[in-house]
Amino acid sequence: MKKNVLIVEDDQDIVELLSIHLTDLDCELTKAADGLSGYEYAAKNNYDLIILDLMLPEMDGLEICRKLRAQEIHTPILMLTARAEEIDKVLGLETGADDYITKPFSVREFIARVKAIFRRIKLSEENAAEKKVLSYGNMQIDVAKRKVSLNEQRIELTPKEFDLLYLLASRPGRSYSREELLNIVWGYEFSGYEHTVNSHVNRLRSKIEPNINELTYILTTWGVGYRFNDEW
Repeated sequence: MKKNVLIVEDDQDIVELLSIHLTDLDCELTKAADGLSGYEYAAKNNYDLIILDLMLPEMDGLEICRKLRAQEIHTPILMLTARAEEIDKVLGLETGADDYITKPFSVREFIARVKAIFRRIKLSEENAAEKKVLSYGNMQIDVAKRKVSLNEQRIELTPKEFDLLYLLASRPGRSYSREELLNIVWGYEFSGYEHTVNSHVNRLRSKIEPNINELTYILTTWGVGYRFNDEW
């Protein structure tokens, strides 16, 4: 089945390059050359993936991310950024981007990121069909709606935080190394970036743990990585 992809990018050379390789992946493409048009396309139509430049005329990529996530539009977003110093903003996760890639990037890396996102979509759909709601203590995880509630109050998670929580919670007691989490949740091998997992776990814990000094949900398996509490 064809994937519908929205490209929001004002550099036409990059648009043409991406278009060639996305077409090879059997994708139907919609293109926007400015942020406002891209946002309107994304808000009104259903896409499997949005490829979004960070620096755009009319509306920048960070603002587009914020607006879409505020409307509970959970379409995966792959952010393109031209400056390395912008990565921290993207990974700050208040924006809601699923992944980022820094220009200039190799075609091989771009294709790997896109394929990884498509694999996660398929896995998420299969998991949602298998079991819609997970409940542990005062926490409920609605898989289909990608919604997490604690004490009946919704917890706002970014896409990566939700994916990380769901992976751990779907297999309580199973310990994952940082490398495993990086490969499964982020979808690609990135040796040396295990600190990304640590920072995401810390942010996630700050949102869901009643007492950060006495962990209830996400536990540390010393010498290995992390696991979800299986004692309920």
